[in-house]
Amino acid sequence: MAWTQTLEAWDLLDSARASGERVAAVLRARGAECRVTTTTGERGSTDFIRAVFPGLRGRTAGGEARTLGLIGRLGGIGARPDRIGLVSDADGAITAIACALKVADMRREGDPLPGDVIVATHVCPRAFIHQTPTVPMMMSPVDIATMNTHEVDPGMEAILSVDTTRGNRVVNHKGIAISLPVKEGYILRAMDAMLDIYQWVTGIPPVIVPLATQDITPYGTGLRHINSILQPSTATAAPVVAVALTAEVPVPGSATGASQAGDIETAVRFCLEVAKAYGAGTCDFYDQKEFDELLGRFGPMRHLQTHGQAVPM
Repeated sequence: MAWTQTLEAWDLLDSARASGERVAAVLRARGAECRVTTTTGERGSTDFIRAVFPGLRGRTAGGEARTLGLIGRLGGIGARPDRIGLVSDADGAITAIACALKVADMRREGDPLPGDVIVATHVCPRAFIHQTPTVPMMMSPVDIATMNTHEVDPGMEAILSVDTTRGNRVVNHKGIAISLPVKEGYILRAMDAMLDIYQWVTGIPPVIVPLATQDITPYGTGLRHINSILQPSTATAAPVVAVALTAEVPVPGSATGASQAGDIETAVRFCLEVAKAYGAGTCDFYDQKEFDELLGRFGPMRHLQTHGQAVPM
């Protein structure tokens, strides 16, 4: 279980004084290599955190075990002074930090993961609220391109992107849901090993986030997106699977008191089980042969990772 780490991460962030350095100090005390970068945008600043956890047979040890990236996506953990306390949007950061704490604790107790794990997220207790057609959502003070620069690491060979995904009417399930894999503009089929892990962790059949093509294009196109959960896929050739914290009804990302500790702990366990299996080579994010067949028949779709251009109709 990961209850201790989930609650510890929650408490670290549930403060007007929350910062990247506060989180990093706790991770460093656990032996993690941790970097904090403060970045300022037009509407304030945020602290990006990146922590690396070497695996037993990982790249950092000269081994062949694959490196998993875990990105906690969000606009902000708080909307001060408009809101007091953690907002629903904080779940991505809580999950990522809780995973980092759990991996560090496992290493200390003699259970290192097979491959390296890179965890990245950001801490912003004073983000701003943006009204969408569905519910008020949180917006980071820096743009998505800046976020991808700090959160998407070239060493990530596959990525789990975790984000609150409650502000919609298409995932009517309380708990967690996962997306189909996204790679270089292609939405690919779900892999059986990933679905198995979902079922074993949650005890229910897999719940899949429905994706539109525009959901996997960059922000800034003027198109609506379900949220920013798949924005990392626009900045990498690595396959990305979204891990969404969901609800049966639309919940604003700016709502306080809306985070569900049990759902976050489930997301932490899912991410950890995928990290174990991916590093061990027993859980692929996509089928390389099928992907090559798609490229051979239909060509590359990397233009969907760009802002595109107007095409005469």
